[in-house]
Amino acid sequence: MTVRRIGLVVHGGRGEALDAARTVRAWCAENAVQCTDIDVWRDGGRHSAREEVESAGDPDLIVTVGGDGTFLRGARLAAEHDALVLGVDLGRVGFLTEVPVTVVRAALDAVQEERLTVESRMLLTLRASRTLEVPSGVQELMRYGRGPLLPPPRIRTECEAGGDWGIALNVAALNDVVVEKLARDRQVSVGVYLAGRLLASYSADALLVATPTGSTAYSFAAGGPVVSPRAEALIFTPVAPHMAFNRSVVAAPDEPIALRVLERSGQAAVSIDGQLRGVLDPGDWIGVYAAPRRLRAVRLGPTDFYGRLRERMNLTDAPAAVADGTPAPLWPVTTPPPGDLAHLALPPGPGDEPETR
Repeated sequence: MTVRRIGLVVHGGRGEALDAARTVRAWCAENAVQCTDIDVWRDGGRHSAREEVESAGDPDLIVTVGGDGTFLRGARLAAEHDALVLGVDLGRVGFLTEVPVTVVRAALDAVQEERLTVESRMLLTLRASRTLEVPSGVQELMRYGRGPLLPPPRIRTECEAGGDWGIALNVAALNDVVVEKLARDRQVSVGVYLAGRLLASYSADALLVATPTGSTAYSFAAGGPVVSPRAEALIFTPVAPHMAFNRSVVAAPDEPIALRVLERSGQAAVSIDGQLRGVLDPGDWIGVYAAPRRLRAVRLGPTDFYGRLRERMNLTDAPAAVADGTPAPLWPVTTPPPGDLAHLALPPGPGDEPETR
């Protein structure tokens, strides 16, 4: 693709991120590409994704420099404008970023010369019984990071509203949607519906719905399964529920998950990709489902998700498994697959990694 405009989202609290951002700006100047810094906290105000991408001139490519949190900020912008997103990796345990900071220039050259693949990632969106709002007292209590909270989601006016289906919200969650308690001394009580049928009523610290991409984030910390980002599914996980059934449920991508705050519950916060975006009262509900649009992430070569899982989670081999020998070697496939296996997704062989990796 021909990149004409780049939007740059930088973790401003890290010196190495600022250095990498300067490299991106220098590359843009050398290649006559417009580059605009996008700052969620610009001018101390709260800005929607639409306002941010418009201020950046509707970029073709969003480049994030930081960890997974910075990538999520960029993904929110890219999803709003259907732009590509490229993550420069400065994180410690993340799974979303793609490019090591040492090869930023080579990565941008590869994108400009179309030596890339575009990976489609599932996003979540919402319908709700009413618009989401954040009371001022809660906003101050749950102030996020170095700036104010993001604004509540707008209504998608092009969608039908009313009746039993509520209103459609302009939301694109790459990781998860979470309904959680506001008060430490009172759990949230929520009825959970899968594909229009009541699964159970939970009393818990939180209830979350994750994408496969988000399965290694909050869902994983809450005991949920690790799911390949290439899969299509919604993962429901309760957090510290007061009931015997505390397991995750993996639903099909066309099976929506609804969360209704019950009559005797306290207020519940709605967080989207880790950002507080509204508060629900008893009787309110949200429905979480696969969004019709997708995130388009730049990939410069095959993504070794399971190798990264082993590395980032510091997985070790069971002592009993290697008591009488050595740990199992890695399994690099060095020969072409047989015909009946040619359709499988397998890791590249030694020496097959692109230079930009």
